[in-house]
Amino acid sequence: MKMNRIKEVLQEKGLTQVWLAGELDKSFKMVNAYACNRKQPSLETLFRIADLLRIKVKDLITDNNIRK
Repeated sequence: MKMNRIKEVLQEKGLTQVWLAGELDKSFKMVNAYACNRKQPSLETLFRIADLLRIKVKDLITDNNIRK
């Protein structure tokens, strides 16, 4: 189940997981686990990611392609 859009947002903004790992002071392996939805970031980390990507947390965790 897809829990976040970190990978997609990074691609949309032309940024890399390596860059995000450096900004978060986390390992690439951890950021890759977040981006591939194998592991979910803490709420604090999720807000930090959203801030770094200049996106609302809601937009980071909501798949706009899902139709209700």
